Amino acid sequence: MASNSQFNLGSPINTALFLFILYSVQKIIFPSVPDTENKKKQPTPTEFKSGYTWSPKTHPPTVLFKTYTPKMLQPFNGTDNPRILLAISGTVFDVSSGRNFYGPNGMYGNFAGRDASRGMAKQSFDTEMLTPVDQPLDKLTDLTPDEIDNMKGWIDHFSNKYLVCGKLVENDAI
Repeated sequence: MASNSQFNLGSPINTALFLFILYSVQKIIFPSVPDTENKKKQPTPTEFKSGYTWSPKTHPPTVLFKTYTPKMLQPFNGTDNPRILLAISGTVFDVSSGRNFYGPNGMYGNFAGRDASRGMAKQSFDTEMLTPVDQPLDKLTDLTPDEIDNMKGWIDHFSNKYLVCGKLVENDAI
């Protein structure tokens, strides 16, 4: 049994497909070459208005892992210093990128420059959750297992979102 199918250019669909295939083959065999002689060389843009560049205008300051005491941590509250640091369970986080939350007038602004362990564990933003900076660190021995798990959840969240920049120790440890 012989097939009697034949390519017919009389059909508009076949004609369109044939022209498309010819055009595609022509583009592959004879690619267009940009006319570099008639174009002026464009300078590399340095700001967004005239284009995009991957190079930042300035690089962020280098952050070193340091040991902090509660008194050393206190100035990093977003008011006295543009950097905002807070500690949870002995780990100090740089939360400067979350200034809307942790800066002055932010929801969690009272934790800035402080040990926020008890407040995060108890889901309380009250100032009585903060240990005074001249007192020993809160040992958190009275926390329930659920509160400890809650605090660990906050540590995981902060570790994935913010830079760990130090550890918190007693005032007389340094």
